[in-house]
Amino acid sequence: MLDARIRPFIDPLLNAQGRKLARFGISANQVTLLGLTLGLTAALLIALGAPGWALLPLLLSRLADGLDGAVARASQPSDFGGLLDISCDFAVYGAVPLGFVLADPASNGVAGAFLLASFYVSGTSFLGYAILAEKRKMTTQAQGVKTLYYVGGLLEGAETIGFFVLLCLWPVAFAPLAWVFGTLCLVTAAARVWLAWRVFS
Repeated sequence: MLDARIRPFIDPLLNAQGRKLARFGISANQVTLLGLTLGLTAALLIALGAPGWALLPLLLSRLADGLDGAVARASQPSDFGGLLDISCDFAVYGAVPLGFVLADPASNGVAGAFLLASFYVSGTSFLGYAILAEKRKMTTQAQGVKTLYYVGGLLEGAETIGFFVLLCLWPVAFAPLAWVFGTLCLVTAAARVWLAWRVFS
């Protein structure tokens, strides 16, 4: 919901830094893998009971996620890079809730399972829509220049990052927050399916 609104403000900054990294010979895929490593480090710290310490690598991971596209646009974007980017994003989005479950399975297990299931459904609706949009040769730059077709929704990247930050700052509230956010993920997925029905049927 917020991604398209904040893009005009953050894209110029990311693109400027992306051009600098590209000039140093750093590839977009290297930035993507750095973001994955930082995100998994954050998840590990959460699992070890240190969610506060996880905040820095988590935020740096999401910064890398924004920078990899900027580096690609400044050098040579590729279809594989787009696939690697979304795969690493989903890996981090799954690992962070898993970290909270592993930190306290008794309190967080059921809510964490529901949250991960909702991510699965939401991710499927996102990628399924992208496949159908590509089949129809549809394009959009509402979320910036992307390899995949990005359809918006109630919850997008900015909301997910904010949710993860809130969890790290308030880990004892993981279960109720996970139920609420997971429910909103399902609403997002349902909205995408409804939109697909209107557009593609």
